[in-house]
Parts: sequence; structure tokens; C-alpha cells
Amino acid sequence: MAIYRLLKYSAFRPEQIEIMTSAYEETLLALGLQRGDNSVTRVVAQKIIHLAQMGELDSLRLSRRAIAELGIPNAA
Repeated sequence: MAIYRLLKYSAFRPEQIEIMTSAYEETLLALGLQRGDNSVTRVVAQKIIHLAQMGELDSLRLSRRAIAELGIPNAA
């Protein structure tokens, strides 16, 4: 899964990683994407990690902001 590979050597605490992973899963579901390591899921993971680094650590808000900032209209 793309987000695990990106977080492997990060300085995030386990509870933060859990929040980001949950947001990643929620975002993939909302976008109708399946888990995997491809360029699309990697972009989603990178966006969620970036938002978390900026201080957002609520799973639902992370997911919604990632979708909005990626410019994807009408996501579920």
C-alpha cells in the first residue's frame, strides 16, 4: 500500500500513522479506488501526509481536504 511505504521511515507517532492510514482508506473509498501501489494512490497518500505535516490530524477532515485539494469534484 502506497501510504505504508511513504511512512516507513517517518517521524510520525503510531497514533498519527493510524489517523493518516484511516484517512487514506476513506479517501480511496470515496474516490472509488482500490488499494495498491500505483501513481494515483501514491498521489493520494502524499497529499494526506502533506496535510498531516501541516497539522491536520483528524481522519475525516484529512480525507475531505485531500479530495478538495486534489481538485476532484463530487467525490462520495
